[in-house]
Amino acid sequence: MSGGTGYDSFDTTVDKTNRLLHDIEQEFGWPRTRRNQSYAALRAVLHALRDRLPVDESAQLAAQLPMLVRGIYYDGWDPSRVPVKMHRAEFEARVRREFPFDVEGGAERLITVVLNALKRFGTPAEWADVRAKMPKQLAAVLP
Repeated sequence: MSGGTGYDSFDTTVDKTNRLLHDIEQEFGWPRTRRNQSYAALRAVLHALRDRLPVDESAQLAAQLPMLVRGIYYDGWDPSRVPVKMHRAEFEARVRREFPFDVEGGAERLITVVLNALKRFGTPAEWADVRAKMPKQLAAVLP
């Protein structure tokens, strides 16, 4: 077994999640001491995306995420209330409401950075399916 938790599967998901958060931090030039910001960014974008997708597509995307990120994705989810119809401006407003920090480039850049960091988790075919379920303007920001 590797270090950390003493359980390889947990250590792997923690490592993948830390790398994902680090990618977000690096893109914005945030020090690791601002980990709460990168987590809040990830959570806000994941929840907006999750709630915009139909249940089946949401579950298919979640299945490709690391276990810890999948937990963040599903936290507080009510599948009986989705999909929430959001166009790009509404999606950005949702992310802004859930991300309480100022960020260079605003919600649009935040969404792009987080989704680009997430694109390593998920096949190109899965991201194509996600884009196909979105309004054209919103699909344009997806990896």
